[in-house]
Amino acid sequence: MRIGELAARVGLTRDALRFYEQVGILTSERRANGYREYPPEAVPWLEYVRTAQALGFSLAEIADHGEELSEAPDQAEALSALFADKIRVIDTRMAELAALRAELTARAGTECPLRRQPSPVRAGERSRFPG
Repeated sequence: MRIGELAARVGLTRDALRFYEQVGILTSERRANGYREYPPEAVPWLEYVRTAQALGFSLAEIADHGEELSEAPDQAEALSALFADKIRVIDTRMAELAALRAELTARAGTECPLRRQPSPVRAGERSRFPG
Protein backbone atom coordinates (compact mmCIF):
# COMPACT_ATOMS: atom_id res chain seq x y z
CA MET A 1 0.00 0.00 0.00
CA ARG A 2 1.19 3.52 -0.65
CA ILE A 3 1.96 6.11 1.99
CA GLY A 4 -1.36 7.96 1.76
CA GLU A 5 -3.39 4.80 2.28
CA LEU A 6 -1.22 3.69 5.20
CA ALA A 7 -1.45 7.14 6.78
CA ALA A 8 -5.25 7.07 6.52
CA ARG A 9 -5.51 3.53 7.92
CA VAL A 10 -3.38 4.19 11.00
CA GLY A 11 -4.27 7.82 11.65
CA LEU A 12 -0.78 9.24 11.16
CA THR A 13 0.51 11.88 8.81
CA ARG A 14 2.67 11.09 5.83
CA ASP A 15 5.44 13.09 7.47
CA ALA A 16 5.21 10.90 10.57
CA LEU A 17 5.53 7.77 8.43
CA ARG A 18 8.55 9.22 6.63
CA PHE A 19 10.11 10.07 9.99
CA TYR A 20 9.44 6.55 11.32
CA GLU A 21 11.16 5.21 8.23
CA GLN A 22 14.09 7.58 8.71
CA VAL A 23 14.66 6.42 12.32
CA GLY A 24 14.28 2.74 11.44
CA ILE A 25 10.86 2.00 12.89
CA LEU A 26 9.19 1.41 9.53
CA THR A 27 10.42 0.02 6.25
CA SER A 28 9.16 0.35 2.71
CA GLU A 29 10.21 -0.58 -0.78
CA ARG A 30 10.63 1.96 -3.52
CA ARG A 31 8.79 1.29 -6.74
CA ALA A 32 10.16 2.22 -10.16
CA ASN A 33 8.07 5.41 -10.04
CA GLY A 34 9.73 6.41 -6.72
CA TYR A 35 6.66 5.80 -4.58
CA ARG A 36 7.02 4.04 -1.26
CA GLU A 37 5.21 0.72 -0.98
CA TYR A 38 4.41 -0.60 2.51
CA PRO A 39 3.52 -4.20 3.34
CA PRO A 40 0.15 -5.03 4.95
CA GLU A 41 2.01 -5.88 8.20
CA ALA A 42 2.80 -2.18 8.59
CA VAL A 43 -0.72 -1.51 9.92
CA PRO A 44 -0.57 -3.74 13.02
CA TRP A 45 3.08 -2.76 13.54
CA LEU A 46 2.21 0.94 13.63
CA GLU A 47 -0.67 0.22 15.99
CA TYR A 48 1.87 -1.52 18.24
CA VAL A 49 4.19 1.50 17.97
CA ARG A 50 1.44 3.89 19.04
CA THR A 51 0.46 1.64 21.95
CA ALA A 52 4.09 1.32 23.04
CA GLN A 53 4.45 5.10 22.97
CA ALA A 54 1.30 5.47 25.07
CA LEU A 55 2.87 3.04 27.58
CA GLY A 56 5.94 5.25 27.91
CA PHE A 57 8.36 3.68 25.45
CA SER A 58 10.41 6.09 23.37
CA LEU A 59 10.76 5.74 19.63
CA ALA A 60 14.40 4.81 20.20
CA GLU A 61 13.37 1.98 22.53
CA ILE A 62 10.77 0.79 20.03
CA ALA A 63 13.30 0.86 17.20
CA ASP A 64 15.89 -0.95 19.33
CA HIS A 65 13.54 -3.79 20.21
CA GLY A 66 11.39 -4.03 17.09
CA GLU A 67 13.40 -6.66 15.26
CA GLU A 68 14.05 -8.57 18.46
CA LEU A 69 10.30 -8.77 19.13
CA SER A 70 9.37 -9.76 15.59
CA GLU A 71 11.86 -12.64 15.72
CA ALA A 72 11.00 -13.79 19.26
CA PRO A 73 9.51 -17.29 19.41
CA ASP A 74 7.12 -16.09 22.14
CA GLN A 75 6.29 -12.43 21.59
CA ALA A 76 4.12 -12.22 24.71
CA GLU A 77 7.03 -13.42 26.84
CA ALA A 78 9.44 -11.01 25.15
CA LEU A 79 7.03 -8.10 25.64
CA SER A 80 6.51 -9.05 29.28
CA ALA A 81 10.27 -8.94 29.80
CA LEU A 82 10.45 -5.49 28.19
CA PHE A 83 7.57 -4.31 30.37
CA ALA A 84 9.32 -5.61 33.50
CA ASP A 85 12.46 -3.69 32.49
CA LYS A 86 10.42 -0.54 31.90
CA ILE A 87 8.74 -0.92 35.30
CA ARG A 88 12.18 -1.07 36.94
CA VAL A 89 13.17 2.14 35.14
CA ILE A 90 9.94 3.82 36.26
CA ASP A 91 10.40 2.64 39.86
CA THR A 92 13.95 4.03 39.90
CA ARG A 93 12.79 7.34 38.48
CA MET A 94 9.92 7.53 40.99
CA ALA A 95 12.37 6.99 43.85
CA GLU A 96 14.63 9.72 42.48
CA LEU A 97 11.68 12.09 42.17
CA ALA A 98 10.49 11.26 45.70
CA ALA A 99 13.99 12.03 47.04
CA LEU A 100 14.07 15.30 45.12
CA ARG A 101 10.63 16.22 46.41
CA ALA A 102 11.66 15.48 50.00
CA GLU A 103 14.76 17.66 49.62
CA LEU A 104 12.79 20.53 48.11
CA THR A 105 10.15 20.23 50.84
CA ALA A 106 12.84 20.33 53.54
CA ARG A 107 14.39 23.45 51.99
CA ALA A 108 11.16 25.35 51.29
CA GLY A 109 10.56 28.13 53.80
CA THR A 110 14.06 28.01 55.29
CA GLU A 111 16.19 31.11 55.73
CA CYS A 112 18.31 30.22 52.69
CA PRO A 113 16.85 27.38 50.62
CA LEU A 114 20.05 26.96 48.61
CA ARG A 115 22.35 26.62 51.64
CA ARG A 116 23.84 23.18 51.94
CA GLN A 117 21.73 21.02 54.23
CA PRO A 118 21.86 17.34 55.06
CA SER A 119 19.72 15.42 52.64
CA PRO A 120 16.68 13.89 54.36
CA VAL A 121 16.79 10.88 52.04
CA ARG A 122 20.43 10.12 51.29
CA ALA A 123 22.25 9.85 54.59
CA GLY A 124 25.98 10.54 54.39
CA GLU A 125 25.81 12.18 50.95
CA ARG A 126 26.25 15.91 50.48
CA SER A 127 23.64 17.97 48.66
CA ARG A 128 24.23 18.81 45.02
CA PHE A 129 23.32 22.44 45.68
CA PRO A 130 25.97 25.04 46.57
CA GLY A 131 25.81 26.89 49.82
